[in-house]
Amino acid sequence: MTDRVSPGDHVTVAYVGRFEDGSAFAASNPETIAESGLVPNDEAERTPLTFTVGVEEVIDGLDSAVVGMTAGEEATVTVPPEDAYGEYDPGRVQEYDVETFEAMVGQSPEVGLHVEAQNDLHGDVTAVADGVARVDFNHELAGRTLVFDLHVLTIE
Repeated sequence: MTDRVSPGDHVTVAYVGRFEDGSAFAASNPETIAESGLVPNDEAERTPLTFTVGVEEVIDGLDSAVVGMTAGEEATVTVPPEDAYGEYDPGRVQEYDVETFEAMVGQSPEVGLHVEAQNDLHGDVTAVADGVARVDFNHELAGRTLVFDLHVLTIE
């Protein structure tokens, strides 16, 4: 076990992810989840984050933020879009006629429907009108500055 986090270390981190306005979008502790009204998609979103530092398992801003921290240490870090999910790119919004969409996806387009393209891109249907479905392939947090409250639990 090392004293300070270094690249290659396996770390477990409790976290709260917030937008700049203070509203939470993700958290690992049940109290924050409950008080923020967050609804985790699965069990993984209710537990601390475990990752190997420096191997691109998490966004760059988190990866670099934990380097040099010690077990038990807490920090708040601000991560700009370029170190998180990138800038929002209008070119990643595609439009498909409804028939083409249905042939590709196997179901009718509905706003909010999450789709996975054959090239492993993930997107969300954001509009359906006049026989056209609009799909946004940007990450839902693209273009956002993120603020994380971090607590390093373990370093291995």
